[in-house]
Amino acid sequence: MDAPFKIFSGTNSRYVAEKIAKSMGVELGNLSITHFADGEFSVSFEESIRGMEIYLVQSTFPNSDNLMELLLMIDAAKRASAKSICAVMPYFGWARQDRKDKPRVAIGAKLIADLLRVAGVERIMTMDLHADQIQGFFDCPVDHLYASTIFAPYIASLKLEELVIAAPDVGGSKRADSYAKYFDVPMVLCHKSRLKANEIASMRIIGDVKGKNVVLIDDMVDTAGTITRAADLMISNGALSVRALASHAVMSDPASERVQNSALEEIVFTDSIPYANKCSKVKVLSVSDMFADTIRRNIEHESISSQYLF
Repeated sequence: MDAPFKIFSGTNSRYVAEKIAKSMGVELGNLSITHFADGEFSVSFEESIRGMEIYLVQSTFPNSDNLMELLLMIDAAKRASAKSICAVMPYFGWARQDRKDKPRVAIGAKLIADLLRVAGVERIMTMDLHADQIQGFFDCPVDHLYASTIFAPYIASLKLEELVIAAPDVGGSKRADSYAKYFDVPMVLCHKSRLKANEIASMRIIGDVKGKNVVLIDDMVDTAGTITRAADLMISNGALSVRALASHAVMSDPASERVQNSALEEIVFTDSIPYANKCSKVKVLSVSDMFADTIRRNIEHESISSQYLF
């Protein structure tokens, strides 16, 4: 690679940053994060980055501290005369706050985009935003990757007969429809209503799942209430098996317990968020090669279109 570049990682994303660096055949850069007694912390690059292309790997989970780390990393890189700064965010938090869905609420995704831009970021690499239009919140290029590049080969490897793709809610219908068209199979939809956040009032299936092997597709699983209820409902409606694939394993308590006790045969995540809890039904696929290849293509000014399977 012609351009001098360095990859650095925040504290909680080091597990994936190391795999990205290994895939590219380089070592992670030397970054120091010092914590103080009052909870504040400072960031310093322990090597020269003057004139270099800098890639900062940091997802936002748990949200606030990791976001602040990333903002300080960007600011430090800007003040250290980096040639360019790219934030590699496999998981972009606050993405569910992408609009005013009731009076007097913040649009969190836009605020985070503004904070990153003001800090000095010049490019964003992320994966499976909650809504594609969040890309428009940024005044810089956004490489928005899709887990379908990883999930589609996995689904094909299962060699399921009578396959049906399902969306656990109306919001995920576009994503599920893309998978259904790719595999040329039917799609079904779960329609749910909520009384309040993370609490489902009712759910019903639109479509036929009797005698089918169902694969539920979603962008993230938080408390797992929706995905497990959908799986149980499909089994009760005659489905042969139900699996779930979701890009981001938010998995707030009691998600792992719900998955373990549900009708799901397995649930597959990427490692955009580390999953540390023990659940025999959880399988994790890595995004490191996908992000490493995208970084390499960006450095060499090559097209990344091949990353977009669908």
